[in-house]
Amino acid sequence: MKDDPGDPAREPWSQRPESSHRLLGLSDDELLYWIEALPAEHREDRDLLEIVRSRRHFFIRQEAAKRITNASLLKDHAGDRHIGQILVRGMRRAEDASYLQRLISETRHLEVRKAAEVQLQLIQQALAEHGTGS
Repeated sequence: MKDDPGDPAREPWSQRPESSHRLLGLSDDELLYWIEALPAEHREDRDLLEIVRSRRHFFIRQEAAKRITNASLLKDHAGDRHIGQILVRGMRRAEDASYLQRLISETRHLEVRKAAEVQLQLIQQALAEHGTGS
């Protein structure tokens, strides 16, 4: 994982890394503006996922992850402490509970574990209130 500051394989941050993807050629400010300007009902999950997969600053990647409408697209990034928190906060269905339980036991990032525990409790509360589970 390239999140650890002491990791020698960690990529240095660059405001405008070289990329063939049209959005990744933008500066951080331009990219944030594009992300924030997206309407609530957008069809840009693929472009947002490219940003999440990129080597951009964690804040840029987090903002892109927050705007992805299909949270399951983020599952491949559960091990990333910055994206994993956003992934679990988007999980609301009973089917997500087993994934959250597995993530709690497997993640090495405290932030992701805590967010997953809170989200799992919310799902369990909702199920109990609706009389459809424990």
